Amino acid sequence: MNRMIRPKRLVKGDLIGIVAPASPVAREDVERSFSFLRQLGLRYVLGKSIYEVNGYLAGSDEERLADLHNMFSNPEVKGIFCAGGGYGSARYADQIDMELIHEHPKVFWGFSDITYLHTVIRQGSGLVTFHGPMLASCVAKDEFHELSGKMFGQLFEPVEVHYTEEISPLESLSGGIAEGEVVGGNLTQLANSLGSELEIKTNQKLLFIEDIGEEPYKVDRLLNQLRLAGKLREAAGIIIGDFAKAQPSNPEKTLSLDEVFAHYFDGLGKPVVKGFKIGHCEPNIAIPLGVKGRLNAEEKTLTILPGVE
Repeated sequence: MNRMIRPKRLVKGDLIGIVAPASPVAREDVERSFSFLRQLGLRYVLGKSIYEVNGYLAGSDEERLADLHNMFSNPEVKGIFCAGGGYGSARYADQIDMELIHEHPKVFWGFSDITYLHTVIRQGSGLVTFHGPMLASCVAKDEFHELSGKMFGQLFEPVEVHYTEEISPLESLSGGIAEGEVVGGNLTQLANSLGSELEIKTNQKLLFIEDIGEEPYKVDRLLNQLRLAGKLREAAGIIIGDFAKAQPSNPEKTLSLDEVFAHYFDGLGKPVVKGFKIGHCEPNIAIPLGVKGRLNAEEKTLTILPGVE
């Protein structure tokens, strides 16, 4: 797409749709998030398959896809929030009606497995989407951070996301300054897209990566897939988010995660900064995907343009 489409900002009183595009979510967790939505001044409607359980999937692929399409086509729904991730978004990604989304652009918010949807929706329809905490898996939890909640504010007002070391310690692995469209998300899902028509495009873009539950050799394998596919070489810069629960199963025989990152990113010839609290962490700083950002590895800052208009 030549021109990205920013969704219209939300206003108090708007109706948002809640969907479970991947794995099942607990009813009590979804319902616990409602008070937060009310604090934001939002009304909500649930997708038909939100509480369905089909093994490790929230209903059939057809049901989850229908929920997504129904939320985009419903003129009363102004935004779509994902209740949780898990696994399953990629199973129907090639069947998403991109023309429908292009003609009915609206806020779409989630992360983790939802990375697959972010990528195909952005590349197929031109819609700017949001990588941010989900309702059942994040908002409903006791550890949900106040700053994570404040990040929803960017949906109501076109504000830049400006990340500095005031939020968390950052480390530059490779120096420089780069600008480009921010893309990416969950590293496993990005690697899973490679070799398909839906694979992530990184040329002259700022590539963001995060993951959970992947020990160092698995992160190594995933990064090597991106390297061999040219995705690291093509990117303008690399934003390394949170890698939670990455402890090695055999601590006696392992590289550290820092050593893995150093192997792929030290002296890459483009800015690479790690330590961003974006991903499976608290706080989880929400960012728009598909708008221009500026990564400054000298000052260790990341600035991203507003995701709504």
